[in-house]
Amino acid sequence: MPRIGSTPFAFPDFRGATRRLVLWNLCAYFVLAVAGLADKELYAWLFAHCVFLPQAFLSGWLWQPITYSLVHPGLIGALFELLSLWFLAGFLENLHSASWVTGLYASSVLGTALAATAIYAAGPTLGYSLLAIPLYGCFGGIFGLLVAIGVLYGDMEFLLFFTIGIKARYMAVIYGLITIAMLFGEQRMYAFAELGGALAGWLFIRLAPRRGISFHLSEKWYGLRNRYYRWKRHRAARKFQVYMRSQGRTVRFDGQGKPLDDDPDDKKHWN
Repeated sequence: MPRIGSTPFAFPDFRGATRRLVLWNLCAYFVLAVAGLADKELYAWLFAHCVFLPQAFLSGWLWQPITYSLVHPGLIGALFELLSLWFLAGFLENLHSASWVTGLYASSVLGTALAATAIYAAGPTLGYSLLAIPLYGCFGGIFGLLVAIGVLYGDMEFLLFFTIGIKARYMAVIYGLITIAMLFGEQRMYAFAELGGALAGWLFIRLAPRRGISFHLSEKWYGLRNRYYRWKRHRAARKFQVYMRSQGRTVRFDGQGKPLDDDPDDKKHWN
């Protein structure tokens, strides 16, 4: 974990996008847990419909690239993932906007599902059979957050296993090498999907605006609206110029339709 002053271990504030992401995952965990206690068939139905299976997604189950990240069947795995999500997302939210963190996480989650679909579809073409295992958990989103920290804040020190100091960039590299090694095992689709989440996170921090996509879109919208108002003002100014010339007078406006001089006694602008 990052060292903050003399404190060797500290979680960031539980707020904003971090709190929403953790609570969504926590609520989904308890929904599945209660369903498992109430009705095993209901639990099996929810699990089968919410996890990500490439063949099911290609058959029209389009919600799975989002819902799979909310499925946490095991207590230990859920605890590890949610604590990691809290720490990594909270760290980034202290330095970026909530919308930026949400966009990074969502891009990584979707990139994980896209990569799993790609390798599943390419398997027969490349001449090997691929065991399509169900994907669940927010591991792809977490890997994307870790890659973002490793790229943007690589010198930040973590405590590996709460005891060994290691820089963020080396942590991301080690995690990536372990995932690459898994490509040669039976869970290659899982490993390839996780690398897809890391790649999506990297692309997001390279291409997305630092203040978040929503802020960027709002800026574009207001810019477009202001250009429209300037165009209307300029058009009205041209009509007014035509009218004033018909009255034997000349007025001048700037490129945005604003009068160059509001003084009617200025003979340079009025004839």
